[in-house]
Amino acid sequence: QVRLVESGGGLVQSGGSLRISCAASGGSFSSYGLGWFRQAPGQLREFVAAMSSQPGVSMHADSVKGRFTISRDNANKILYLQMNDLKPEDTAMYYCAAREYGWGSSAIQYNYWGQGTQVTVSP
Repeated sequence: QVRLVESGGGLVQSGGSLRISCAASGGSFSSYGLGWFRQAPGQLREFVAAMSSQPGVSMHADSVKGRFTISRDNANKILYLQMNDLKPEDTAMYYCAAREYGWGSSAIQYNYWGQGTQVTVSP
């Protein structure tokens, strides 16, 4: 059983930066595809970024491309999302997710989810 715990969220001003983390326990972290998703109140959960188990292979949603960067530390079983130049529209609950096979932007294909960390960006 894989457990994912997010941390690092908070309140930041527009244009600021934040790094959120996702610590994993159990399972075979280094072999999993990993992803970040977010959900704002009243909206559907949306894809933010994903990373393959292969080093350096990742993808980011167009809305965050050039501002956000996903990365992973397999030795310590941690997934990161570095967020720069934050905008009020980035305000959401951010969730990390893991999947045992493959990787990508489809939330339905992820097997494990964390409880989320709130990111709020003030104007």
